[in-house]
Amino acid sequence: MYTADPSAHVFNGKLYVYPSHDFESGIPEDDLGSHFNMEDYHVFSMDSVGGEVTDHGLALHIDDVPWAGRQMWAPDAAKKGDEYFLYFPVKDKEDIFHIGVAISKNPEGPFEAMDNPIEGSYSMDPAVFEDTDGKYYMYFGGIWGGQLQQWDQGEYLGEDRYPADDEPALAPKVALMGDDMVSFAEEPKDVLVLDEKGDPIVTGDNDRRFFEAAWVHKYDGKYYLSYSTGDTHNIVYAIGDSPYGPFTYKGVILDPVLGWTNHHSIVKYQGKWWLFFHDSSMSGGKTHLRSVKMTELTHNPDGSIKRLNAFVEAESNK
Repeated sequence: MYTADPSAHVFNGKLYVYPSHDFESGIPEDDLGSHFNMEDYHVFSMDSVGGEVTDHGLALHIDDVPWAGRQMWAPDAAKKGDEYFLYFPVKDKEDIFHIGVAISKNPEGPFEAMDNPIEGSYSMDPAVFEDTDGKYYMYFGGIWGGQLQQWDQGEYLGEDRYPADDEPALAPKVALMGDDMVSFAEEPKDVLVLDEKGDPIVTGDNDRRFFEAAWVHKYDGKYYLSYSTGDTHNIVYAIGDSPYGPFTYKGVILDPVLGWTNHHSIVKYQGKWWLFFHDSSMSGGKTHLRSVKMTELTHNPDGSIKRLNAFVEAESNK
């Protein structure tokens, strides 16, 4: 089984991972990611890092999502009260990405999907952050195949519109979740990423601009926004004082891995911080057959994050 895009969470003292599920669907590879034709989700858990991993089986299938058409991409999960929520991007029957939600009484599922996507949602890569005050925020969005560039002010354009190279780059979105956890409590807002001078990162800055896979964690009172730069293959991060940002770019967390994509999450478990990501090493470099990995993440005394290279880490662990 090949899995990718791991969202990791600690529920009930266990480490749970919610990835997408790659398989060989026979769809030809293209620039929009049509070969990522995933159709279901499995949930995995472990009691200790390096210990036995449990596959809890089928958690949700595309056939059980009434409005879905194709391509169940990177999911995330959250817990509120005694319910668990699985958030997932999938194209509707008109081939437009929206974000769905499914509910279960158990962290591993199975999950029952709502009849419709979250109102006001679009694009992909939902990531739900629970703040220390008990509020929940969803971050989402991705360019190219993720269709973020086809939306403006919540309206679908049906065509690509990118800012000029010297203009502020397209930004991920954030919205406060409603009390029911299946709706937005507000209109999604742009998450601004600034450079060291306080200016917005621009479209032409491919090494630093947002592409996909937004994730937020909190450390020492600061909010850390991390994301993938896509075609330059880095996982990078920026720091801010609010879950809405703005966030100031700080550097690279993870250098490029084998395979075109990368998508990560960051979680604290048993007193240490962990970075989850994927690569294509087990499939011989096939971009659509990926596997999840994890490694320890280190915050330096000044709040910066130690830069990692998966190849170097693998060699040092032999």
